[in-house]
Amino acid sequence: MRRINQRLALAIAVATASTFAPMARADAVTDWNIRANDIIAEARINTPLANRVLAIFHTSIYEAANRISGRYPAVAFKGEAAAGASIDAAVAAAGRASLSDLLPAQQAAIDRGYQTAISSVSAGPERDAGISVGERAAAFVLAQRAMDGANVVESYRPHTTPGSYVPTTLPAVPQWPQRTPWLMTSQSQFRPGAPPALASEQWARDYNEVKSLGAKSGSTRTAEQTEIAKFWEATLPTIYHGVVRSVAEQPMRNVTQNARLFAAVTQAADDAVIAVFDAKYHYGFWRPITAIRNGDQDGNDATTRDPSWTPFIDTPMHPEYPCAHCIIAATVGTVVQYELGHGPTPKLQTASYTVDGATRSWTAIEDFIQEVSAARIYDGVHYRSSTEAGMAMGRQIGTLSATRHFGMP
Repeated sequence: MRRINQRLALAIAVATASTFAPMARADAVTDWNIRANDIIAEARINTPLANRVLAIFHTSIYEAANRISGRYPAVAFKGEAAAGASIDAAVAAAGRASLSDLLPAQQAAIDRGYQTAISSVSAGPERDAGISVGERAAAFVLAQRAMDGANVVESYRPHTTPGSYVPTTLPAVPQWPQRTPWLMTSQSQFRPGAPPALASEQWARDYNEVKSLGAKSGSTRTAEQTEIAKFWEATLPTIYHGVVRSVAEQPMRNVTQNARLFAAVTQAADDAVIAVFDAKYHYGFWRPITAIRNGDQDGNDATTRDPSWTPFIDTPMHPEYPCAHCIIAATVGTVVQYELGHGPTPKLQTASYTVDGATRSWTAIEDFIQEVSAARIYDGVHYRSSTEAGMAMGRQIGTLSATRHFGMP
């Protein structure tokens, strides 16, 4: 979850355009989702912040759309009557207002997106009313989240002894566990138990698996596993939102329904990031590159040190346990599964900016979730126990979101 470079930002836009341009857009919500992800890529913000931006963005859109359609009970923004207002105009206005506040440096791109969206709505009182609803909905949500802790000053204290050198790159968002969740009662509500004890057989299993599968050179990965590893090196929300759009773009869905789906997904994903960083900084567990280069110091005879071992991809700059990709995949997958209910699962597809827009697809949600978890082992940055803990957390958070938004028991 590190800052992406300009090449990757460009690749996101290319991937989005090449993968989704030929498809008919379901509605204004999915259109704006694509625009917002492109704008986030251009802004080059980190993954935790991107999840927060999209949660506020999609919640604003949902509140606006639902205020007009009245399809679902109003649980937050109620405002004045909005009969006859244009939902598409409200979606456009809510999107612009929220992004303008959160990413002011991207105002030109935001305005271009807004003009494209609003130009498809006929001028008149219905459009004006929709714009008013959208702007007020965004203002309401932004005010709610203004003090959520995202702006707490980072104050991570590196572990060292006086005079001893330690690597000087600071870890990612150590302040994130202080943020106010959308859905959870606390940041630690779903904190898992501790990682495996270093003297255990489970630790030896985890250690030797990632040492073999996740190495940059001399790995036992198959060609397909390497392809999967490269694909899931991408961490920005766009890689998950392609999966969500696979559902949102199905026939017979409407704007408010899709607005609710994206709000449920993005709020849950933002909570998942809060929860996973709470656990990461609570346990402070070492990454494979640290463990394997110190394999003679873990007290386990079944782990052999490799002094020059490196992972397949660069190790993210935050503690290992639990797996962040895994919690988000399971969170998104769980929300999508609840949305589909007992109906058929459409072909799920998304593109990755780390492989120049290549796509992967799945016919079952569980296959998608399990692939993400396996990829982080193939990448050499996570242990199996960590992926399992992340998936378990994600299922809980996804269920919580579905209960809140879909009325599930």
